Amino acid sequence: MKPITLEWVKKAEGDFAVMERESRVRKQPNYDDICFHAQQCAEKYLKARLCEADITFPKTHSLTSLLDQTLAVEPLWEALREPLAYLSVYAVDFRYLGLFADKQQAVQARKFCRESAKLLDFR
Repeated sequence: MKPITLEWVKKAEGDFAVMERESRVRKQPNYDDICFHAQQCAEKYLKARLCEADITFPKTHSLTSLLDQTLAVEPLWEALREPLAYLSVYAVDFRYLGLFADKQQAVQARKFCRESAKLLDFR
């Protein structure tokens, strides 16, 4: 595996670990962070796969855009379109004032991240 791919994978695994830790918090869990790190995990795994295949990608947080590029080398990942579309909304908007994720959204984001990570972790 290429060194840059490994870096993306390491970053993805870090986001996965933060998402899992925050999901276990009993007092005042940060649902925004659970959703954000779920999105970030998927994004970084997609970017890792693109790097490994020498496919350049724009600076984006759109998981479906990254998925579209990835399908050239991983056509079965099309099955992830719906979960990745769901996660995409947590990349930016929920990082700012006005929007807050709730427990139900965090549970769903974690579920989709875990399902996606099984396929996206291509090692």
